[in-house]
Amino acid sequence: MTDHPQPSEHARELVRGAYDVHIHVAPDVMKRRIDDLTLAGRFAAVGMAGFVLKSHYAPTAERAEVVRRAHPGIDALGAITLNASVGGLNPVAVEIAGRAGAKFVWLPTVDSANQRQYQAEAPEGAKPPMWAQLQADLAAAGMAADAVEVLDGDGKVLERTRQVLRLIAKHDMTLATGHLHQNESAAVIDAALDEGVRRMVVTHPEFTSQRIGVERQKALAEKGVLLERCFTTPYTGKVTWEVWLGNIRAVGPRHSVISSDLGQPFNPPVEDGLALCADRLLDNGFSDEEIRLMTVHNSRMLAGAKPLDDAPEWLR
Repeated sequence: MTDHPQPSEHARELVRGAYDVHIHVAPDVMKRRIDDLTLAGRFAAVGMAGFVLKSHYAPTAERAEVVRRAHPGIDALGAITLNASVGGLNPVAVEIAGRAGAKFVWLPTVDSANQRQYQAEAPEGAKPPMWAQLQADLAAAGMAADAVEVLDGDGKVLERTRQVLRLIAKHDMTLATGHLHQNESAAVIDAALDEGVRRMVVTHPEFTSQRIGVERQKALAEKGVLLERCFTTPYTGKVTWEVWLGNIRAVGPRHSVISSDLGQPFNPPVEDGLALCADRLLDNGFSDEEIRLMTVHNSRMLAGAKPLDDAPEWLR
């Protein structure tokens, strides 16, 4: 494994009780740094509450149940991502995931029309995502799926999208926008509010295929959604730390949630991700309270977990 920075003890303490709401671990279709059962033990050792198992290709609610039974002190949460491998915007898949206990639904990521358009665009030196090779392999084998659309040709939210949103509301799951274009995200968020979805997060707005500007981020935050700040986006060179930190300052910690997006073999240990972010934020002038809000209290809200005693009043 490559040498990586080590979190400070103070940062470890700041993120106690947090959920990492975006990780990629084994079992998965791609090689991962660690498996979910081993990770649960490491989260318990550093005092974190739980994590959301994300896969671009397979539902994870059943795996989350296995982890919770093996490690009752860690709240592993399942999810589904609406790419081609689950039928895209497939209401049946969402209903089954909800009945199985999944807590997060990601809209299309690797198979979104927006991601397909921006696939080749990345800063020089940035590490490509691991799924890019798998997508290329599928295409080379003649198995490239059509892009998963959430809007029609006139920019209106598809009825199939609304059906999915109603199921998310029915099962009280958290909606994540995936790799949608910012215009798509805004339209879907409005529709989700209409359909009664209670918790929403804009997935890594600094990622190469999104690049959502500060003013648009502020407008999305005003709708009551959180902006997800993933550790790997700046750590792997997809955006500068200055932009990442500047967007948090401009939009405000109240509207931001920190996640790691870790699990790749070449990146730091998953259990270090939030604490490494905390150290970076401390070094750049953010207060303990702001960091704890972004890493702990906002992540617990997205996970549907009980607020801690030190949570702000508006989260109680």
